[in-house]
Amino acid sequence: MRIFNKSLLRWGYPVGSRAVALLLGGLLALAACSGADEGDYTPKPKGYNRLDLPPHRYRTLGPGHPYTFEVSRYAKVLRDSSYLAQPDWLNVYYPQLHANVQITYTNVQLNRQMYNKMMEDARKLTGKHQIKATSIEERILKTPNGLRASVFELEGEVPSQFQFYTTDSTRHFFRAALYFRTATQNDSLAPAIEYVKYDMVKMLNTLKYTK
Repeated sequence: MRIFNKSLLRWGYPVGSRAVALLLGGLLALAACSGADEGDYTPKPKGYNRLDLPPHRYRTLGPGHPYTFEVSRYAKVLRDSSYLAQPDWLNVYYPQLHANVQITYTNVQLNRQMYNKMMEDARKLTGKHQIKATSIEERILKTPNGLRASVFELEGEVPSQFQFYTTDSTRHFFRAALYFRTATQNDSLAPAIEYVKYDMVKMLNTLKYTK
């Protein structure tokens, strides 16, 4: 069942009838601008028990991809080796946390039909978690580099707790989704989830297309 949360309208952007929007405490501090949230946004702290995690430090993703962004120094960037993987699909893996950020990229080649399909597929992948999710919230924003993005925050015993996709509407479609390779309940993982979410926010805010 999809529930539309009218309170989301206070952010100043439209939410389509297909969007999944359930009431949830905000992760992102957003600034409203021209009908969309624009500029840097950072996670709001939550009252979880302290976990001994390293301070956030970043490096620039290496060359060879049609995009670049800042990535955690504590994560390994690995090529996706799955059967269906395309050349510029990556895994940003955190060995200490057993966390993985799956990155998929598609050049939509000015093809509007392909662009619409990629957006629909991204929403379907998020929607698959509705069965276990206690809440799913979508927020639409504009990054400092001018990219429009849809950000999804999920709560409950879901395998993926944070996802986003962004596109320039003409050539590039970029999606990232967080997964933990552990059976531990999300309440216990909360500090680690928040830590990687913060890095994904950094990824999104520094994302640029290079080709």
